[in-house]
Amino acid sequence: MYKMFRYIKNVSLWKRFRGVLLLALTLSLFSCDDFLDITPTGKVIATTAEEYRALLTNEYKKFSTDRMKTTLRTDECTLDKTYEAVTQYHDSYLDLWLWKDDNYSSTTLSFSTSPSKWVDYYHRIYIANYLIEHKNEITNGSADEVSQLIGEAYMMRAYNHFLLVNLYAQPYTKCNPATTRGVPLMLVADVNAVPRCSSVEKIYKQVLADLDEAAKYMNVKKWDKGYNYRFNTVSVDALRARTYLYMGEWQKAYDAAQMVIDAWPEIENVSSKLPNSYDSVENIVALEHFASDVQNATLYIGDDFISLYRTGDQRKSKYFKMINKIPEYNSIKSAEYCSFRSSEAYLTAAEALAQMGKTADAIAQLQPLLTKRLNSSALQYANNLMTAMSKEELISEILDERAREFAFEGHRWYDLRRTTQPQLTRIFKDETYTLTPEKYTFRLPSDAVEANPEIELWEN
Repeated sequence: MYKMFRYIKNVSLWKRFRGVLLLALTLSLFSCDDFLDITPTGKVIATTAEEYRALLTNEYKKFSTDRMKTTLRTDECTLDKTYEAVTQYHDSYLDLWLWKDDNYSSTTLSFSTSPSKWVDYYHRIYIANYLIEHKNEITNGSADEVSQLIGEAYMMRAYNHFLLVNLYAQPYTKCNPATTRGVPLMLVADVNAVPRCSSVEKIYKQVLADLDEAAKYMNVKKWDKGYNYRFNTVSVDALRARTYLYMGEWQKAYDAAQMVIDAWPEIENVSSKLPNSYDSVENIVALEHFASDVQNATLYIGDDFISLYRTGDQRKSKYFKMINKIPEYNSIKSAEYCSFRSSEAYLTAAEALAQMGKTADAIAQLQPLLTKRLNSSALQYANNLMTAMSKEELISEILDERAREFAFEGHRWYDLRRTTQPQLTRIFKDETYTLTPEKYTFRLPSDAVEANPEIELWEN
């Protein structure tokens, strides 16, 4: 499907990888067998809008939780502060928490030791490509239904490439994107296609091009609850704003964020409901799941991170709970699904304005969010504080506000890597571990490199 399968020195390894991919594709198709027929050739073929919807729904259902997993790498959390019982969760995540990327234990569920998640990304891209390529052959659906499906497919392709390049390639703002290796760019539904990695710049350009196409096709602004895991028209601008933010394109980030705010201005009252709940008024797309047994059983809030919350910030008590005087993540596992929400647009707009030197406008942009998060005295204090800040201080404050707002929601890692890339340290059993700048980018999966030693050669 992609270049990891091209250069074959180990035939048995090649067969195993190709078998995993083909099996994944087959299972995806057969999982929708309420709709799909088996043709005489033995292949499962979708023809109707309902069948194509079933294919796409299966990809939504299995969407990656990698953004949640990056929390382990940040200053948001620490493991069980006793460090005594080595539970299954410690076995799975300890090396990630310690940034031991050179020598993972065999039990570690890492980003770089197994191709399974990597294959899943490209599996979703494959299905998106299949829908796009067959857009003129879809039957038994209204023009609007078919158009929406194709728009979602473009959005699915864009978002998966965006996530991949922000896990496995250097940050756009920390490299020369035109001459830096990105990830494989997959634009055809061909299991035998074997493209090389493309540059970081080319991946970002394709993400933006796919968003332009998604905007042409999508026509549903807001799905009913229960279907709001699906991409909608507002999510196009939400991902566009995030993409431009990560690129440091401040005016374009602001313009896209403002489009989101105009279309979806609601901010949840945190005193009554968590804003990343699937049924929050500010939840634009309820797709990725951020609450997990790992968080509940293993993670506690880092001391420095909890200190970011000032007196009067209602999020501190709503987001976290105290267990034996230790702050623990207060997750509601069944409800926390969120990929895009309106709060992100307000914060993106504020950061972009501050970066352009429009500090008063940036502070004003934060008001709809802060009024729903702080009590009156805390709001006044925050505004007085920000008004006296320099441009650089305000930018830092807005990044802290992003940290407070999106705690344990998968944004912190990406914000750290695109900005200051701070050097963090942890001590475990009298040994010190350090997060250095190069560790903000994950290596390509080791099995993928073993199967194809040329995978890290790339073409612009």
